[in-house]
Amino acid sequence: MSFNEPITVAITGASGFQYGWRLLQVLLQKQHQVYLMVSKAAYVVASVEADIKLPGQAAKLEQALTGEFGAAPGQLRVFGKEDWMSPVASGSGSPARMVVCPCSTGTLSAIATGASNNLIERAADVVLKERKQLILVPRESPYSTVQLENMLKLSQMGVTILPASPGFYHKPESVEQMIDFIVARILNHLGIDQDLTPAWGRTSSTPGGDDS
Repeated sequence: MSFNEPITVAITGASGFQYGWRLLQVLLQKQHQVYLMVSKAAYVVASVEADIKLPGQAAKLEQALTGEFGAAPGQLRVFGKEDWMSPVASGSGSPARMVVCPCSTGTLSAIATGASNNLIERAADVVLKERKQLILVPRESPYSTVQLENMLKLSQMGVTILPASPGFYHKPESVEQMIDFIVARILNHLGIDQDLTPAWGRTSSTPGGDDS
């Protein structure tokens, strides 16, 4: 079975596990192949924020998530933190697009300095060196000067910094709609059509008008 262009997704230990979970679900629904990595800290956050207990081994996690999201065989591939033979570890096999969602400030710092201490960091480093698309979704408040400097450094390299800061012009009525707002913005930047959230000016009750 053929899939749409593969996309690398990394879920790290920042608050906001639900953003990455929903992004994964939508990408699979849209028939993209997804290369997934989940950091050790993200397992903890998944349990605390979403009451989700993820299998610790990559193969078992791949099997569980394939069933959870109804993915086709081979559509979702999960790699462990030291799986250096995975496609994402090399410029010759890495997908052209990668999203770290949510992105902890520790991961952001490591990417900004080229640390490559684990597969998530290495995958991002590969995307940078190959001049491909990298989107980071930090979720922190407030940001320290060091964190802001790291974001500026990465932005100057062409990285998209897309904070998990949902808007309210679409008048969300649930947490799920707020999550979809951010996922929709990620999809927009990936160039993937989405109908999760209407674009500004296309809502039924856009604020402003002739008197704005």
